[in-house]
Amino acid sequence: MKFTPELESGVLIKRYKRFLADIMLPNGQAITIYCPNTGSMKNCLFPSEKVWFSTSDNPKRKYAHTWEIMQTDQQQLIGINTNRANALAEEAIHKQVITELQGYDKLKREVKYGNENSRIDILLTSQNRPECYIEVKSCTLLEGQEGYFPDAVTTRGQKHLRELSHMVALGHRAILLFVVQHSGITSVRPARHIDPQYADLLQQAVSNGVEVLAYKTQCSSQGSLITTPCKVMV
Repeated sequence: MKFTPELESGVLIKRYKRFLADIMLPNGQAITIYCPNTGSMKNCLFPSEKVWFSTSDNPKRKYAHTWEIMQTDQQQLIGINTNRANALAEEAIHKQVITELQGYDKLKREVKYGNENSRIDILLTSQNRPECYIEVKSCTLLEGQEGYFPDAVTTRGQKHLRELSHMVALGHRAILLFVVQHSGITSVRPARHIDPQYADLLQQAVSNGVEVLAYKTQCSSQGSLITTPCKVMV
C-alpha cells in the first residue's frame, strides 16, 4: 500500500479525547490530527517521539491530517491507523503473500454473515471449495517481545469469535488474521491479562476449527505492506 503523497512527520505532544492528537511540526507549529484508533493504544504512545501523518484534500473534514505511524523510543515503528489493516490484508491476499489464503477466485469485503448481525472483513469464494470467512485484527500491543490482542476489553471481538465458530459449524472455513503493525513484535498471543473472556473464546474457537494466522507489516513514510508470517500462541 503506497502513500500518495508521502507521509509528513512531526513529534507527538499528546493523544486525548480518544480520536485526537497534538503534534509539533518541524517548523515549530503545533497542530491537531485525527487518531484513527479506537483502542487504548497501550504501549503505543511515546510523547516527544516522531510520528507520521497523511493529509486529506476533503474540504468537509474538520481535521485534514490522519495519524498513520508512531516511532517508539527504541526506534521501532507502529502502524497506528487500524483502518488500514483490512486493505493491507486484501492486498497481501491478491499478491499471494499469505500462503494459507491462496487459490480462491473472488474476494469480497464487508459481507453480512452470522447470527449476531455481523459483517465479515473479507470473504473468499471459489467453485468446489468451502467459503472462507476472514476476520482481520490489527495487533500493536508489545510487551517484552510478544504481541498481544486485544489492548482493551472487546465485546465486539468476542462476538466475532463466536461468529467464526458458527461458520465452521456450517461447513465453511473461518480465519482470524492478525495484521501485526509493530516492528518489535515477534509473536502474537491473546491478552488474557486484559480480556480473559476473549482469550477463553479464542481457545474455544480454535478447538472448533477456526484457524488463527498472524503476519508482520513493514511500514514507512512511503507505504505499508504485509511481509512475513508471525508465530501465534493460543
